Amino acid sequence: MDHEPRSGVRPEKSARDRLIRLAASHPAWALGFQDEVWWSRLARPALHSWAEPDRPLRLVEQTVAQHDPDPKALACYGLLVRWAEPSGRRHEAAWLRFVDGRPVSAITTRYLAWCCAKLRAAGKEALLPVWDNAAWHVSRAVRAWIRDRNRRVKWAGRGVRIVPCYLPIKSPWLNPIEPKWVHGKRRVVEPTRLLPAEELIERVCVAFGCAQEPKLAIHQDAA
Repeated sequence: MDHEPRSGVRPEKSARDRLIRLAASHPAWALGFQDEVWWSRLARPALHSWAEPDRPLRLVEQTVAQHDPDPKALACYGLLVRWAEPSGRRHEAAWLRFVDGRPVSAITTRYLAWCCAKLRAAGKEALLPVWDNAAWHVSRAVRAWIRDRNRRVKWAGRGVRIVPCYLPIKSPWLNPIEPKWVHGKRRVVEPTRLLPAEELIERVCVAFGCAQEPKLAIHQDAA
């Protein structure tokens, strides 16, 4: 019945699906599935592996030395970006940036600015990010930054606008980048030793086929 309360998942999923169809019909627009993830140097993902008979692969539990300068886990922003090529083929790529610290609003806007710069170089006019309701996505600072950016793009007549779509709470299955994090962690795991932070970052970038970029930090110029 129309007057009865309903879950917010269905209408918000419909909004996401409409955005996907809209992006597909505009060659100058890019659809992006955005999320953040922590890459642990210690945690061991569940996985299957080929091994010799009676010699199963063992993931050795790691510990961090007392004077190890690297953090136990590294935060990373990711955007699974898609757009239609003039030939009709679909372009898809993963754009990753690691963080010096943790995700916050100031880092989020720097990451969005970096993504928009890459899209502008590719000839795009709009980014349609699909993301969850993390505090650094829905904060006043981020919303104000997006509004101000879109206003400046409109006045200038050039640049990349941002039109975000917010997913319902606790619905990771609606974001295609989520399973890529899981598979990525299985690909970069090292069975027998503790990876230094830089080697872990390098492995992650190779696994996702993207260039290794400088870490994002609050006290720096926007990339």
